[in-house]
Amino acid sequence: MKNRNFLAIILITCTTLMFSCEKFITLEPPKNSLVPATVFKNDDLATAAVLGIYQQMASSGYASGDLKSISTICGLTADEFIGYDPGSQPFFKNLVLSDNLTVLQIWSSIYKRIYDTNAILDGLGKGTGVTPAVSAGLRGEALFIRAFNYYYLCNLFGPIPLQLITDYQANSKVARTPVNEIYTQIILDLKAAEELLADQYITTERVRPNKSAVQALLSRVYLFLGDWQNAEHYAALVIGKTGTYQLPALEQVFLKNSTESIWQLMPPANANTPAGSFLILTTAPTFLSLSNDFVQSAFELNDKRKTAWIKNLVSNGITYYYPFKYRVQNSSAVSEYTMVLRLGEQYLIRSEARAQLNNLPGAIADLDQIRERAGLPLIKDISPIINKEDLIALIQKERRAELFTEWGDRWFDLKRTGKLTSVLQPFKPGWKAHYALLPIPAAEINANSNISQNTGY
Repeated sequence: MKNRNFLAIILITCTTLMFSCEKFITLEPPKNSLVPATVFKNDDLATAAVLGIYQQMASSGYASGDLKSISTICGLTADEFIGYDPGSQPFFKNLVLSDNLTVLQIWSSIYKRIYDTNAILDGLGKGTGVTPAVSAGLRGEALFIRAFNYYYLCNLFGPIPLQLITDYQANSKVARTPVNEIYTQIILDLKAAEELLADQYITTERVRPNKSAVQALLSRVYLFLGDWQNAEHYAALVIGKTGTYQLPALEQVFLKNSTESIWQLMPPANANTPAGSFLILTTAPTFLSLSNDFVQSAFELNDKRKTAWIKNLVSNGITYYYPFKYRVQNSSAVSEYTMVLRLGEQYLIRSEARAQLNNLPGAIADLDQIRERAGLPLIKDISPIINKEDLIALIQKERRAELFTEWGDRWFDLKRTGKLTSVLQPFKPGWKAHYALLPIPAAEINANSNISQNTGY
């Protein structure tokens, strides 16, 4: 029954949002209540089920760019945002409790999307009416989405239940799985997806993952695991596709289908990404603003990103800063989608991997690609014999300036490099090391006696 409910809801969602779904693929609306056997009887219905997952991700908070998204929450827990309202304060002050409703929403929403992908994979594997080529592509997309969601779950919460089936009762009793085993499954899913997906996008837009999206996520996963050779390898595969991916001007990076985008999420019909409407300030902030310290310390002199991607508002003599990567606050003309994976990150991943592998000239060349667009002096000119340690520190500084407020990159970078406490303790009164992980939602522990709480909560 759980499986049937999911598939009916996901297809009804896609039918309701048909004008948006038409941007993916033209579909006839389902005419009857759907059950698994009918969902997978042809290509269009199976495709609609997968498209429904993207629709849910784009509108479910954690992936949407709104005030309860991973980008916002991690920007608050790190040193990018200042929180003002009761919903933001616990994250800004790192005083999140296990009954926090936003934490529960993130946990529940991600697991719902994982359940969705498990249901898709289960349905496609039962010998259906879906043609082999379409089935392979949809399976690749589902595996990618599952890996993507597990990546964020384990980085936010640590060990988590690994659920790969659609048996609701069995899933409700799964204990926490060690992070290394979660990463093993992530890599298995991504490598399988890499074999199934093509380099070409299935539509004219970049809103359904292709092989490059898989390779981009693999490069990031290997970076976090300290597997420098594979991180370099997969980033190089994406960077090498110069006919598809280029670094545009700063003002064009976050446009829908920009040449830098590897994968984006399409907002609901006739809307731009929520990030602009929530983050652009027109009055003194009531929810959040950029940290003054971040604005003053993250950028070198004359860095064009500071002027292109950050704006300010003066209210009652106080200057407030806000991110301006997304520039549309309210317009029915759609020009911005939510950026998920982009080329700039791939250059920074390969730069760091090359530096760790002692290929300093190669690392400098990649880093200079990012610095040149930002209008900064090139390292090859000003410091060609920089040592490995200083170069890696510079790469980390560039990541902070380039990827700020994007998908928690700053928070996760501080964690993976072991700098979370040393960087945040001076700014966060009462900081404790266990804040590196969010608490497991109390409701989940109450429902599953096999799940334990994270240390310190």
